[in-house]
Amino acid sequence: MRKGAISRDGVLKAIAEYDELGRDRFLSEYGYKPATGYLLVHEDRTYDSKAIAGVAHMFDQGRALRSDELSRGRSHAARWLARLGFVIRSSRDPDWTRDEIILACELAMANGWKRLEYNDPRVIELSALLQTMPIHSEEVRTELFRNPNSVARKTVDITCRHPDYRGKPTNGNALDVEVLNDFLARPAEMAEVARHIRNGLTTGELQALPPEAEEEDDYSAPEGRLLIRRHKSRERDNALRKRKIDAVLRQGRRLSCEACGFDFEATYGSRGAGYIECHHVVPLHEAGKGRTRLRDLALICANCHRMIHRRAPWPTPGELRNLIQETTNQGGTRLRSHS
Repeated sequence: MRKGAISRDGVLKAIAEYDELGRDRFLSEYGYKPATGYLLVHEDRTYDSKAIAGVAHMFDQGRALRSDELSRGRSHAARWLARLGFVIRSSRDPDWTRDEIILACELAMANGWKRLEYNDPRVIELSALLQTMPIHSEEVRTELFRNPNSVARKTVDITCRHPDYRGKPTNGNALDVEVLNDFLARPAEMAEVARHIRNGLTTGELQALPPEAEEEDDYSAPEGRLLIRRHKSRERDNALRKRKIDAVLRQGRRLSCEACGFDFEATYGSRGAGYIECHHVVPLHEAGKGRTRLRDLALICANCHRMIHRRAPWPTPGELRNLIQETTNQGGTRLRSHS
């Protein structure tokens, strides 16, 4: 017997039966295992998407589909349900990001690089804080998202990678080790990074920032994406940029790049007049909440701006200027040696 289409009404009937029987009995009755890929979300409750789709088929086509008749992933059951307007989300919590691991690492460091238990008040507090972090959308969060058990587990992943640890390490991931090494190399600086992230989440400042779809591709820094997002927001403040440009012009100076000397008006004429980008020169681990001062900004061309942010640690405009000069001098030396 072939598979046929399912309807929204059929899905709702399957959900009603799921609620009536309970999850374990529903899955057992129709021969399904708990979802390992995607969940259906309906009226703030979650359901095993493949089982719901399979049983909905019974209400619409006269027979329930077997589990092996539905392929894994969105390509089948989840996509059927999504097309009918149902919300689908992953049944697994998303991987930990650098920002989250920074806060977990700070906690592990405060505990002498020893693991913490799920019922430790500090773990419970961090769990609540991570759930406010505006990185993962609601659609990818399960009911267990960053709960105290998962936070405690992450401190185990981190501490068992510490150089002084003598036991067998957990699987963890490479990012755990990267952030741990940042803390071991620059403990005071990384503690400040964690403090700024915490403060930004507590005050709501970081939640209010606009999301950046390409932040990790465009900018590279060990401080994580939230502080980068705040950094970019400050650099793109048009009113602040105009004040900086006006201040430079009042001093009788040209609007030229402080790193390479490029002048947009000199190159593009009237089209480039008054144009240049602003770079916030205060390091991320020092730039807390507060008013940005004009002396915190440097006028810089788009190319130099991208080069500064391309790889951590970010050079200052002066350091980039020295690099440009050094590279230019080396080029001249090579030319003379071949002449």
